[in-house]
Amino acid sequence: MIERLLSLVKEVDGSAEIVGNAFPPTLSVSRNALPDAARVLHSSPAAYFDQLSCVTGVDNGPEANTMEVIYHLYSIPFNVSLALKVTLNRDNPEVESLCSIWKSANWLERETYDMLGIRFINHPDLRRLLMPADWEGFPLRKDYQEMDTYREVKVKY
Repeated sequence: MIERLLSLVKEVDGSAEIVGNAFPPTLSVSRNALPDAARVLHSSPAAYFDQLSCVTGVDNGPEANTMEVIYHLYSIPFNVSLALKVTLNRDNPEVESLCSIWKSANWLERETYDMLGIRFINHPDLRRLLMPADWEGFPLRKDYQEMDTYREVKVKY
């Protein structure tokens, strides 16, 4: 089945490829082709991945100078899981939002932005989700420096 899905995605991204023997099966796509690949997988009667269940961000560290975004997809009618992986430049980690395809991308992309600083272009509300609005830095980046002092928190009773 993965070969059939790869051929669907290759129609919009000729450089797409299968990533190792990962589970779920994973297709690597280019940053620019991601929205088209996602649309094909969402709307094709041969695939119909109707659910985006998770968005995972990975910081490969300053040495590699790359970050990855992995989209975990599921097709309820076919009972099949698939992951789409995009590699980004760590100096400018941004990729097109998939909110227009899957509504669940909204909070999942916000969480990835909040923890890793990966920007999702055309996201309808890209702001912090887990950290306070005034938080500095992105806690899951490999070069993140924890603050030396705790901020004073005033609580009213």
